[in-house]
Amino acid sequence: MSALFSFAVSAQDGAARTGAITSPRGVIRTPAFMPVGTAATVKAMFPEDVASTGADIILGNTYHLMLRPGAERVAKLGGLHTFMHWDKPILTDSGGYQVMSLAKLRRITEEGVTFQSHLDGATVSLTPERAIEVQCLLGSDIQMVLDECTPHPATRDEAKASLDLSMRWAERSKAAFGKMTAPGQALFGIVQGSVYADLREESARALMDIGFPGYAVGGLAVGEGQEAMFDMVEVSTALLPQDRPRYLMGVGTPQDMLGAIARGMDMFDCVMPTRSGRHGQAFTWGGRVNLRNARFAEDPSPLDPESACPAAQYERAYLHHLVKSGEMLGSMLVSYANVQFYQELMAHARQAIADKTFAAFAEDVAQRYACSEAD
Repeated sequence: MSALFSFAVSAQDGAARTGAITSPRGVIRTPAFMPVGTAATVKAMFPEDVASTGADIILGNTYHLMLRPGAERVAKLGGLHTFMHWDKPILTDSGGYQVMSLAKLRRITEEGVTFQSHLDGATVSLTPERAIEVQCLLGSDIQMVLDECTPHPATRDEAKASLDLSMRWAERSKAAFGKMTAPGQALFGIVQGSVYADLREESARALMDIGFPGYAVGGLAVGEGQEAMFDMVEVSTALLPQDRPRYLMGVGTPQDMLGAIARGMDMFDCVMPTRSGRHGQAFTWGGRVNLRNARFAEDPSPLDPESACPAAQYERAYLHHLVKSGEMLGSMLVSYANVQFYQELMAHARQAIADKTFAAFAEDVAQRYACSEAD
């Protein structure tokens, strides 16, 4: 790690740990949740409201931004931070997930991936070198190597072939990053290997041999189930360096994140808070709340009295009305409340780790959510 980008653990409770990533654009407190700003916006939220929730970092998507408005255009307009009015750190994923999710529109070779754009059908090439070039043009603070997110289910042979390709791409990504990077930027490697423990170990060791200032665990939360996900997290964190941040990609629910923190993960991202918010699903300290439910039509109580979020103080009856009416304000308020809940969850987790009470805190949250989901 460079002097401009560093990570330090300040407290540990079992495998759970709290600390901070230091970057030129600010400190990222860990465990950290990154709201997803796929197309240079955290959907239905003002940037200043995202910041007010306590978010230290957000995520942008390389694939979508390279298609629209285009990385070169964003660079010409001052870079992604200026473009989206966000002056804190930004992490960009490399497009590897789209390699999997857009399976009908792409072709994978040793060189990279050829996509048919979902916007206009144009042919687009994404190689490890181009993925890094796009991220450098965007000016993101933490960048990701291009990988193939192995689909689930996959046979062991399929997972092995995918893993080997991703490791070759990781080497090329690092070489390209070394030529294009700006001071203070960091490149993370991504552990793959599907649900096969020996392949996860092989991937982690291969990435450590290449050497990165941080490591992500990818290819999970794609249908394998929570138990298998946690098993693969444990295998990965047992090997990954203690002095580097660990990022579990695309996760997830409060229970998933707390379970992963208990197993040594530091960073998370997921569209769930804002996607759920747009559909009237709220995350609160009392558990999940489905605001479409008719029982909230005359409920004058605030959405979440335990939350400090201004949006969470709106009455459930009013939010029910907005959601049922399809009013834009409903999506905005519930998304705001959800993103703040996720940030408060991380803040409480950090404090619980420092106080050596993390297991009890995680169990309390799990029980609240189990009760609300059974309701």
